[in-house]
Amino acid sequence: MDIAVHRLYSQRLNKTTFKRPGDVVAWMGAIQAQDYAGAKWSLGLRLAKATEAGIEQAIDDKRVLRTWAMRGTLHFVAPADIRWMLELLAPRIIANNARRYKELELDGRTFARSTDIIAKVLQENKQLDRPALVAILEKKGISAAGQRTPYLLQRAALERIIFQGVMRSNNPTYLLMDEWISKTKSLKRDQALAELALRYFTSRGPATLQDFIWWSGLSAVDASVALASIKSKLVHETIEEQTYWLLRSMPKTTKNSSAVYLLPGFDEYLLSYQDRSASMDVKRLRTLTPTNGMLPPTIVMNGRVEGTWRRTLKKGAAVIEAKPFTELSAAQEQALNAAALRYGEYLEMPVEME
Repeated sequence: MDIAVHRLYSQRLNKTTFKRPGDVVAWMGAIQAQDYAGAKWSLGLRLAKATEAGIEQAIDDKRVLRTWAMRGTLHFVAPADIRWMLELLAPRIIANNARRYKELELDGRTFARSTDIIAKVLQENKQLDRPALVAILEKKGISAAGQRTPYLLQRAALERIIFQGVMRSNNPTYLLMDEWISKTKSLKRDQALAELALRYFTSRGPATLQDFIWWSGLSAVDASVALASIKSKLVHETIEEQTYWLLRSMPKTTKNSSAVYLLPGFDEYLLSYQDRSASMDVKRLRTLTPTNGMLPPTIVMNGRVEGTWRRTLKKGAAVIEAKPFTELSAAQEQALNAAALRYGEYLEMPVEME
């Protein structure tokens, strides 16, 4: 089994019929989204045809929501999933934040006051950006200095009071969840664990239990229970003493893809897994992430990272600077140009290669 090529299929990078951004998010469970522009492109890569403007419209229409989910990081999630996911995941995130809360002098009373203020000011379908909310909190006597701001806003989101909408002048906007998102049937804890595991191994298999623990932020015990509850729907294969799980209905053989993908730096294709060695040279990974551990945008060929890229916008065009690790063949060069052209169609502007 070629793990990397199977993952291209599971993640719907090399074969997709999805036409709406919300369908991609529902399939994936969540898409990492602290890099807003990159996360939109992650959605675009998994759509049969997409434009950045179309994805931005889906976010503005509340068909794709942005909130702190897995591991307390920002993700795109579907409206039908946001409540049960946060009910399952938020308590552990809050518990893990306890030390930081103490350092920032954020106690229960402060959080209760701040979330109450935020909820009241966002009533009547208001949509305010971060500077506006910070100004209101400060006016009401709650300091939002330094790192207090993201933790105050995150806590309101974890308590299912708010979620993020579109960006305005590089600032996230915030909306009241109960006023914009229809309530859905809640899941019992065991149901939520099973659903999260099924969503993960369906959209990211082959993957290990440790990969699932990494992605979800669940405890090892909860993750093991979750996996055990859906094993009848999965098959597994042991490779180099690691057990990989994938959906039972996945094709046993998946053809190598000659396509090239220009992935954003936080794409789920790499960040969904604790062990990324199936898709890239781990030693090279250390050279690509010398300080903060975050990957730059990557060039993926046949399921493996074979270079990096970056874009620069200039008047009327997007300039793409590609840095493959090795000299490309004529076919690979052609595939890379096709990937750049696809990105230009997504941006709705011409692309120039450097």
